[in-house]
Amino acid sequence: MQAILLVGGQGTRLRPLTLTTPKPMLPVAGVPFVTHQLARLAAAGFDHVVLATSYRAEVFAAHFGAGQNLGLRLSYVTEAEPLGTGGAIRNAAAALHPGDELVVVQNGDVLSGHDLAAQVARHRATGAVATLHLVTVEDPRAYGCVPTDEAGRVLAFHEKMPEPVSDQINAGCYVLDRAVIDAIPAGAVVSVERETFPSLLAAGAVVTGVVDDSYWLDVGTPAAYVQASVDIVTGVVESPAYTGVPVDPSAVVDPSASVVGGTALGAGVVVGAGAVVAASVVQRGVRIGAGAVVTRSAIGAGAVVGDGRVVTDAAIADSATV
Repeated sequence: MQAILLVGGQGTRLRPLTLTTPKPMLPVAGVPFVTHQLARLAAAGFDHVVLATSYRAEVFAAHFGAGQNLGLRLSYVTEAEPLGTGGAIRNAAAALHPGDELVVVQNGDVLSGHDLAAQVARHRATGAVATLHLVTVEDPRAYGCVPTDEAGRVLAFHEKMPEPVSDQINAGCYVLDRAVIDAIPAGAVVSVERETFPSLLAAGAVVTGVVDDSYWLDVGTPAAYVQASVDIVTGVVESPAYTGVPVDPSAVVDPSASVVGGTALGAGVVVGAGAVVAASVVQRGVRIGAGAVVTRSAIGAGAVVGDGRVVTDAAIADSATV
């Protein structure tokens, strides 16, 4: 089976962390975030994944290469200009191998524990041209909602509205017939959510939704980014890519310091005497001074947190000094 991962976004909501690193390559529980998605695809039986890149595209291939360390064959396709979700999918399709009737497409900023194999099986069983992973949320006003009938057939795609007609939202993972992808105009700016899927419904095609309320998190803000790492380290959600070791072996933690709450420390991190680091992501080469307190924060590579400083719910840029 083949999949496309959409990893081309600039991650503007995650700035300053993404000023130098693409969002999917930010470390989460010790490895780049997209590693968790790739490992889940490999575990589900996928063998070929196309990464649809754009921002800092060279970083992905430099890190993952051909994918052999993950048991995958990886291909890379880069957008010269932003093409929207549909355009990115169509652009990436050039690297897909011929023959497969369906392709799984995932957004590169979602951490999910849902049953991907069950979603694929549902797609095959219903004869749908597209099968979407849906989740229910308490307040769907911040999202477009996707109502379905009792059989799971999608009825409509609604943009954000003050009084949503459903608490079901698009969770960013699609099983698509290859013909759906091939029908997207090449080189055009297209949104699958606003154009492709509504057009399929208007044409009478079968589009289904699978509601799976397993763990799901849109890793689009600094707080959510930190939460994703903490949740993997603490076992709230499982990932085949997590080694079980949240502190890199080269990190140096003073015996009087405290590293707790699912914190992950990168290579070469130094934590000074009496410091407390709780529920945070501390990237490589960071220096945390004596008596400092870091809580629910993301500290960029090479940054310095001075002695006695208190950092809470913050995102600190690479090489910054606090």
